[in-house]
Amino acid sequence: MDQDTTTRAVLTAEQRETLEALAGEIRVRRPVVAFTGAGISTESGIPDYRGTNGLWTRTTPPTFRDFLRDPEVRVAHWRRRRERYPAMLRVEPNAGHLALVRLQRAGLLSTIITQNIDGLHQRAGSDPESVIELHGSVHQIRCLDCRRLFPAAEFPLPEGDAVPACPVCGGIVKEATIAFGESLVPDDLRRALEIARGSELMLVIGSSLRVNPAAKVPLVAAQRGAALAIINHEPTPLDPLATFRVRASAGAALTYIADLLIG
Repeated sequence: MDQDTTTRAVLTAEQRETLEALAGEIRVRRPVVAFTGAGISTESGIPDYRGTNGLWTRTTPPTFRDFLRDPEVRVAHWRRRRERYPAMLRVEPNAGHLALVRLQRAGLLSTIITQNIDGLHQRAGSDPESVIELHGSVHQIRCLDCRRLFPAAEFPLPEGDAVPACPVCGGIVKEATIAFGESLVPDDLRRALEIARGSELMLVIGSSLRVNPAAKVPLVAAQRGAALAIINHEPTPLDPLATFRVRASAGAALTYIADLLIG
């Protein structure tokens, strides 16, 4: 069974009809903007956070304040990273990421605004300059004092449970992802909102749209007159504002759209 046949097999006739109408809108409103959440990466084996069986439904994450105040929380943070980061490096992009790259290279999609921290858009082939990572990246380390960023692959980690320090200023460092209670990087949010205000169509893919302020990006787009197309397995708070709603896997839906538009 070829890829086109496989994609059709996992989509219902109703889903295909909606995606065909969406593809027609993309032709008219090109280049469009994509807003992605955890649901696009679950097909790569990365669990989501807020779905029915999401990670945060089973555990309570530490807050940014906890990290700053409690040395034991920092020890636990770095212990988890030592355990989990090698597995993250082995994760591969899936059909959804690759379909977005195809749309970008065809001039149909400009910017990808993502809540994800996995770097899979860039690994799939999207130009890093075209990807805004609102919640940061697991592949970088940030100093909370001097604000410098370091590539994770080049950042030296001490042995055992020792907590690293900034090699430049000696300050507190953490994975460059946004913790609960931590503010987004202002320039990233500002850029995302500016792009949302100027967009004509925003593809919302695999996001619960319940995590603010990131979830305000599609809302701002809709308020400024953009059409919203939401591809997500579960309902979202912005469904009433959406022109297109598809309950389907990101990989199948995006591949179908890319095949329609590019071949």
